[in-house]
Amino acid sequence: MSAGSRKENGRSPEAECVETKGPWPFITRRVFRASDQSKRTWSSRHHRKGLLPSATREAEEVAVWLSSNLWKPDRLNWWIGVVFAIGALHFASASVLSLWPNLAAAWSIDSAEINATFFAGSIPFTIAAYLQLFQAANVEEFLSGEATSTRRPKLLGWRPHDVGWLSSALQFLGTILFNVNTFDAMISGLDWLQQDLEIWGPDIVGSMLFLASGYLAFIETCHAHWAWQPEDLSWRVVFINLLGCLAFMISAVFAFVPPGTPNVEAVTVSVAFTLLGAVGFFAGALLMLPETAAATES
Repeated sequence: MSAGSRKENGRSPEAECVETKGPWPFITRRVFRASDQSKRTWSSRHHRKGLLPSATREAEEVAVWLSSNLWKPDRLNWWIGVVFAIGALHFASASVLSLWPNLAAAWSIDSAEINATFFAGSIPFTIAAYLQLFQAANVEEFLSGEATSTRRPKLLGWRPHDVGWLSSALQFLGTILFNVNTFDAMISGLDWLQQDLEIWGPDIVGSMLFLASGYLAFIETCHAHWAWQPEDLSWRVVFINLLGCLAFMISAVFAFVPPGTPNVEAVTVSVAFTLLGAVGFFAGALLMLPETAAATES
């Protein structure tokens, strides 16, 4: 192993790797033993985000943590969580107004404004996804202890063998397709084929990328293709996000527009799962705040 690899994996040159773990083909957890026989654990997600390896909280403590750690603007993770929450809130509110048109009518909100709200929500999703990709691309600078001014930041990076970077990259691409999808949805007068090509096409591909990204983030945290670890706060973040990605995928499937008369039931199911996906991302984003705060503990 090269010196650069040793530094990236979070160990000193004297440390020996005594254990590796992760879902094939990725390594997401390593245990190192120093010359004094002390051990140190490296975890992919926590290394990438600058978190403590033991950043976990019991379920009943989450509410306390949310109320006491809502303001950490000096942490990039805090911004990622907040901006994701803003986007999810837009998607959730637009979905509610779509499902209950009487509520929209009472507030004098028409379908064009609802579509504009979806598009507005897609922008924070893209910003947060890019921040996460930027973080993954520059993980060495974040954790090396070396002044970041001595290195040129990588805007995107290229680390396809890094599960965290790969997850972030796929999610970022998915958000761009959601920008296209929600923007095209504001165009009126499209026939069924144009709707499928310009709205449903980007939606279904973007949802696939989101689902793949969510699963990669999940296995990065689990160090396995599947694990049940509800006592771990980081696991809860990625698991809830994965459920949100699955809901978006189901929503996209039902959003297909057939020729002829639109299927009202399918449209309702699609919007309902969009709401569930937005709620999932909102909850996951909020849980990132106490996860981030744990990394600042002394």
